[in-house]
Amino acid sequence: MIADASRRLASAGVESPRNDAELLAAFVLGVSRGRLLLVDRVSAAQAAAFGSLVARRADREPLQYITGTAAFRHLELAVGPGAFVPRPETELLAGWGIDAARELPEPVVVDLCAGPGPIALSIATEVPGATVYAVEKSPAALAWLRRNAEELALGTHVVAGDVTDPELLAGLRGRVDVLLSNPPYVPEGTPVPPEVDRFDPATAVFGGPDGLAVVRPVLERAAELLRPGGVVAIEHDEEHATALPALLAAQGQFDRIAGHVDLTGRPRFTTARRSGDSSSWQTGSS
Repeated sequence: MIADASRRLASAGVESPRNDAELLAAFVLGVSRGRLLLVDRVSAAQAAAFGSLVARRADREPLQYITGTAAFRHLELAVGPGAFVPRPETELLAGWGIDAARELPEPVVVDLCAGPGPIALSIATEVPGATVYAVEKSPAALAWLRRNAEELALGTHVVAGDVTDPELLAGLRGRVDVLLSNPPYVPEGTPVPPEVDRFDPATAVFGGPDGLAVVRPVLERAAELLRPGGVVAIEHDEEHATALPALLAAQGQFDRIAGHVDLTGRPRFTTARRSGDSSSWQTGSS
């Protein structure tokens, strides 16, 4: 059954046909993927349900939409239509932010363009002393973000807000220790896989003609919200490996600008520190 599904998914252009077939089978059978070999019987109803889900995946509907969940670091997040499916490469940015937050006793962390919450909720889970604010504009994505935050019961502050708003999180100006963002950054007109083109919300993928239309206001908010010595990390298109550091440098309020690559060696996110003397500033939420 799985072998037939794998061949069908491969013919449809799915990048990981065997993996997806096994995950769909595990989902239908109610077992973990690792226990599939222990299943000795598949009912007709289960086989029919599996065939229906394979057909949806062959039509390039994201696997995560079909199963209703997306794995991210140590989390299983609820996702569906209107939610940008978290990508494995973003786990690197989240990990960098977690390491930075752990250096402080009570860090204040902001996640801009939070989507269904993978970065913010990973921080809240793995840095228990952190005060986390997750900001999202899209009503559909906000619904998924709120659902995930409530199910995990982590006390994350979910904020309906637009990064282009100069008054966004005005009460936190100069108090934020770590600011992270995975904004829409794909330049308009860039070819994308069918899963992205047909199912991911376009507003969560494309960032204007040069891909930096949302990144620029994110940098403005970072300059306003971060305390001196606070740090920022922004995911970006691999073509922005020079442009984003140049934007940070031109703003004149950041130093220690550094690029980071993903597991394939492609430029994936850039980090920087808010310049200025931090010795007189109190870090944390107090």
